[in-house]
Amino acid sequence: MINLQHIVNNIFHKRTIYLISDTHFDHSNIIRYSHRPFSSVFEMNSAIIRNWNSTVKKDDIVYFLGDWGFGRGHRPAAYWISRLNGKIISIRGSHDHGQGRQSILHYKILKTNKHTFLLVHDPNDSRTWKGWLIHGHIHNSKMDKYPFINGNRKTINVSVELTSYTPISLDFLESLDIDSIRWMRTSTSVPERN
Repeated sequence: MINLQHIVNNIFHKRTIYLISDTHFDHSNIIRYSHRPFSSVFEMNSAIIRNWNSTVKKDDIVYFLGDWGFGRGHRPAAYWISRLNGKIISIRGSHDHGQGRQSILHYKILKTNKHTFLLVHDPNDSRTWKGWLIHGHIHNSKMDKYPFINGNRKTINVSVELTSYTPISLDFLESLDIDSIRWMRTSTSVPERN
């Protein structure tokens, strides 16, 4: 039997592009290092999966900007990808080694009607790029230089600590009028404008 609702949903569903970085699944010490609001690795892993799957639809595109997991006995990227919604495109992070058959890019250039973004894990790997840079790696450890948005540096930090442990849509970024933002601490902060 044909499911008409499924057909209608597929016709009218616009694929949304999301960005996120540094989940560090299975990494117990990241809770302390980055002051994550979780009492255990299980709670952290569950919250990130829940937030991701309640935000991202099956056919949406997610650019994951590195560091799936870390720590002794952490599970590989393929394990997490199988539990997460979306068509996931991975950018290699500093802890993404030995990921098996998982294809991982070193960077990606992403164009919209308004901007051209360079997607990388570590912002220090893009010193010659003059446009907007979307990155992870820094977490919330250098908020004076790498908050969620630093308009002077043209950087957008999508480490999970700055995005409420939830993927951020490209539509959301474009709706912020990022060219007018001087500073935005987290994705839920009020932006300071130029």
